[in-house]
Amino acid sequence: MAEAVNTLVKTDQLSVVRGGKTLIDNASVVVEAGKIVTLIGPNGAGKTTLVRALLGLTQPTSGELYRRPKLRIGYMPQKLHLDPSLPMTVQRFLTLTGRKATEVRHSLERTGAPHLLGQPMQALSGGETQRVLLARALLQKPELLVLDEPVQGVDVAGQAALYALINDIRTELNCGVLLISHDLHLVMATTDTVVCLNGHVCCHGHPEQVTSHPAYLELFGHKAEAQVALYTHHHDHAHDDCAELDQDHSHHA
Repeated sequence: MAEAVNTLVKTDQLSVVRGGKTLIDNASVVVEAGKIVTLIGPNGAGKTTLVRALLGLTQPTSGELYRRPKLRIGYMPQKLHLDPSLPMTVQRFLTLTGRKATEVRHSLERTGAPHLLGQPMQALSGGETQRVLLARALLQKPELLVLDEPVQGVDVAGQAALYALINDIRTELNCGVLLISHDLHLVMATTDTVVCLNGHVCCHGHPEQVTSHPAYLELFGHKAEAQVALYTHHHDHAHDDCAELDQDHSHHA
């Protein structure tokens, strides 16, 4: 299928069936250069399965999958499993990718963590670990960054800082970003498109459209509305459309 010049990955009516169980049903998703797409949904919604299909790690049962030829992908996993009995510095961990020490330092500088170079991986905080994992993903010189729950184990202030960093990297590299997240309220400011998944695509669009969609509210309930209201109260000085959304939801309070 002919694709737009800025399309990095795209699925059309993609389904994944394993052991007679449908994990993904007719999902259509597109990630373009310079855009952030956030994939949200409850546990077991098929988010990781869809990402694995996009990365070529899971074979779709039906539908179409396009990936730009020779696409460079930087992947940041949800969890890092290191043997605690094997001490390893951040520098050693990052040079395992085959990159030179100067590239490793530059990548850590880009994620605001060059001071961690000599630290043991096991001694890092949640936020520090995520910055190191992001630096590792950047070593691939990615055209597409795939981030699976990138703020896992990070406090709220650290989460906002990480999302701001991801946004800066997207702008600097003009790379596409596919981000898996549980919480939409913190990523709203930087996300271009939200895809709400629960086995199938329930709804998709701009964050403000999705958060007022009945399918989204059914999945995430009033907790979601409260989070969006919290977001808009903090940001309505800069985002008039968010302030309108806040007013739209005021009757639910």
